[in-house]
Amino acid sequence: MIRIKLSDLLGKNKMNQKTLANLTKIRPATISKMYYEETKRLDISQLDRICKAFNCEISDLLEFVPDEKKKY
Repeated sequence: MIRIKLSDLLGKNKMNQKTLANLTKIRPATISKMYYEETKRLDISQLDRICKAFNCEISDLLEFVPDEKKKY
């Protein structure tokens, strides 16, 4: 599964969801879904804006965690 590490980045940078939404022009509800890892789809332009806001790499925001239960 893909883990969205937005909560880690917000905590590390001492920023709240509302501030990030304002900086990136992403709807607060969308930021919240990413924060709680409830989002079903990720928009590349939104990921780009978040990485720019934190001056980070995509790997700082997304992480692949192998799921041992499912085998494809």
